[in-house]
Amino acid sequence: MNELIGRVFSFQEHVFTSNSDLYGKLARDGQSPKALMISCADSRVVPEYIVQAAPGDLFVCRNAGNIVPPFSQANGGVSSTVEYAVMVLGVRDIIVCGHSDCGAMKALCSPGSLDGMPNVAAWLRHSHAAQKVAEDAYPHVSGADRVRVLALENVVGQLAHLRTHPSVASAIARGEMALHGWYVDIHAGEVLALDGETGRFLPLAADRPLPVALQAASRRVADVLEAAE
Repeated sequence: MNELIGRVFSFQEHVFTSNSDLYGKLARDGQSPKALMISCADSRVVPEYIVQAAPGDLFVCRNAGNIVPPFSQANGGVSSTVEYAVMVLGVRDIIVCGHSDCGAMKALCSPGSLDGMPNVAAWLRHSHAAQKVAEDAYPHVSGADRVRVLALENVVGQLAHLRTHPSVASAIARGEMALHGWYVDIHAGEVLALDGETGRFLPLAADRPLPVALQAASRRVADVLEAAE
């Protein structure tokens, strides 16, 4: 803990001082983040570090398993964060980011490991769809490969949950929202992104277009005439 406190002093004396204009602008004008990232709470995965974000660039929500519960009338921290990011901050990109060697996904692979942790077990029920997909669609995959499969399918599942939130559904229908599914391979230092057209996770590369899970485009299913002015 003393080491962490020492870094606070370093921030105050060096980082803040050298970026005083930026912090002053953020304090004066408020925030306008470029994206919301919902990532795992794992200490090895730091969203701001991965995208090399400056203060004010990224709105972040972290929890065990990078989970987005389906929308319901019961209030929750993730749901409130999503709603605020979309409706107040005007975020137009949301990233759900999973990662390799995820403890939450390991727990789903070993249900007995959750004995004595009822809150964790209840939280991870939001990943049961991904767990079922991993069991039925990948029956011969086990060990570390099963954890990886589950982490990837969990990103897909949480993106589906995200679309049940009214603020997100409305922004998608208006063509004002893009959704992204990422997977950070801690061992390789590589980020994979879900390509909505192929349904596969592809490595991010500087010489290729960014794979996007759901491109921003109007998705109004009804043909209606605009009211005459």
